[in-house]
Amino acid sequence: MTHNTAEISATPSGTFQLGGDLPVVRLGYGTMQLPGEGVWGPPRDHGKAILVLRRALELGITFFDTADSYGPEVAEALLKDALHPYADDVVIATKAGLTRQGPGEWTPLGFPPYLRQQCELSLRRLGLDTIDLYQLHRIDDAYPLEDQVGELKALQDEGKIRHIGLSEVDVDQLEAAQKVATIVSVQNRFSLGTRNADDLLAHCEKNDIAFIPWRPLADHVDGDDTISTIAEAHDASAAQVAIAWLLQLSPVMLPIPGTSSVEHLEQNTAAAAIELSDDEMKTLSALSSVE
Repeated sequence: MTHNTAEISATPSGTFQLGGDLPVVRLGYGTMQLPGEGVWGPPRDHGKAILVLRRALELGITFFDTADSYGPEVAEALLKDALHPYADDVVIATKAGLTRQGPGEWTPLGFPPYLRQQCELSLRRLGLDTIDLYQLHRIDDAYPLEDQVGELKALQDEGKIRHIGLSEVDVDQLEAAQKVATIVSVQNRFSLGTRNADDLLAHCEKNDIAFIPWRPLADHVDGDDTISTIAEAHDASAAQVAIAWLLQLSPVMLPIPGTSSVEHLEQNTAAAAIELSDDEMKTLSALSSVE
């Protein structure tokens, strides 16, 4: 089963070979906003959440990012409800390593048997035999990094996951993990307004590792005159300029803006067609970090 991805894949966003063998359209979709308030509990409107996911597929999005802690367990189940059986070109990425005690409460847990358990549960919730990209949501300082990544490597060897990724790491941690397993992606907070992972991005570019920026829109400095001027020149919003900037900043960048609104999804997806000039890219890249 396939679908037409021409709507966004023919734009400047292009595609990226995840792990060298798994093509994805570079503008993906993150499911974090689908559960209720504080990424906690069921969605406010289950039917609307299903419509958003199906519309994302119609628009040509092939890369869907989720996690066992979104809900918890809610976002993964929504993906299955909306998209299973999955189209051949759909790539599902999920994560484990954060536990939830309530809205806004996130606690790392990298105990290897726990990571294995969560992988098995994610396979069941998603309706998959193999997870395309399984990411360590956070490195837990209570356990050796080698043991946490090593458990993911064991799951990979067993065929339960295809590729391994990390979230919120620095270059040293990434290099340490690469001694244990092949790491094909990192997911760090990064946006037009938050630029504290430039060195990690450079390392990813050098090694052809996907960089998945989480919270790609929340820090795009709404109201900034420079961004507003560039947005007006393209008949676009500040958010759309922020997405376009990410896509053009690096060929390894895979933004995953999330939303619970079909209208916002369509606006985000349209950003892939914006072509910023070299001068506009330089101007935007020179904006000061908010952190």
